[in-house]
Amino acid sequence: MSRARKGAAVRKKKKRILRRAKGFVQGRGRLWRTAAEAVIRAGVYATRDRKQRKRHFRALWIIRLNAAARENGMRYSELVEGMRKAGVKIDRRQLSAIAIDDPAAFKAVLEIAREARAKSLKPSAN
Repeated sequence: MSRARKGAAVRKKKKRILRRAKGFVQGRGRLWRTAAEAVIRAGVYATRDRKQRKRHFRALWIIRLNAAARENGMRYSELVEGMRKAGVKIDRRQLSAIAIDDPAAFKAVLEIAREARAKSLKPSAN
């Protein structure tokens, strides 16, 4: 009986790797070993960056909210505190969109937060 070889399986594996490396620069897209390394590294970056994208967007929304809040005489931290005390449950992404698209609605949310914050800061009559 002749020796079985892995020709078809190896070819399939290499084709799969080289397909994923398509568009990579120089040997990283053509040479088997460097392409294999590049594909693994790309996968690591992709995994890391999916997490980082979430962080970056949250930071962007906070920057936008801080700018919009300061235009109306309030800081971001005061806005968030007031919203929490008022029981307003709008996430930063939606609130950022409201601040950009509908300044009047954002101003209304800001006033609700300002009133709730002022109410909690007012000393109670004991």
